This record gives sequence, C-alpha cells and structure tokens, in this order.
Amino acid sequence: MHRFDKYWIGIVLGLLLPAIFGYAYLESMGLWQALSSLGEMAKGIYSKLMIVCVFPDLALIFLFYTTDTWKLSKGILIGALPYILGTLIMTM
Repeated sequence: MHRFDKYWIGIVLGLLLPAIFGYAYLESMGLWQALSSLGEMAKGIYSKLMIVCVFPDLALIFLFYTTDTWKLSKGILIGALPYILGTLIMTM
C-alpha cells in the first residue's frame, strides 16, 4: 500500500471522487430536471449537494490515515478543499 503513498494520487482522487459521486447521486435520484428547472433558486440545494459529495473523500482520508499512508490522505484533503471552499462561498 505504501507504493501508492503519493500526493498527486491523493489530489486526483480528492478531485474526481466527489464529482463522480455527485453525478451518480443526481442520476440515481433523478434530480437533473428538477434542479435545472429551479435555476437560481437551487443555489442552496447545490451547496448541500457539494457537502454530500465530499463525504466519500472524508471516508477515504480516515481509511488511509489508519493504514499509515499519510501523503495519500493529505493529497485527498487538498483535493477536497475546492469543494469545501465552493460550499462555503455558495452559502454566504
């Protein structure tokens, strides 16, 4: 497991996993049309969706911290920061 302990792998995982999870969540719940019809009023829903999308990253950070792959877990945290900051900006 330590051969994958690289920052860049964590950053790529941290950026891609929330996007994939969010797409799968919207697709499985059938929310694409509802959100597109709401337009600007869906801003609060988007911020909550972004927080939900970060949960898999947090689970991976916990998993990789327990396996002592520090660089990988730090990279995932760095990759998740744009989603967290975007959520904070949307809620203001």
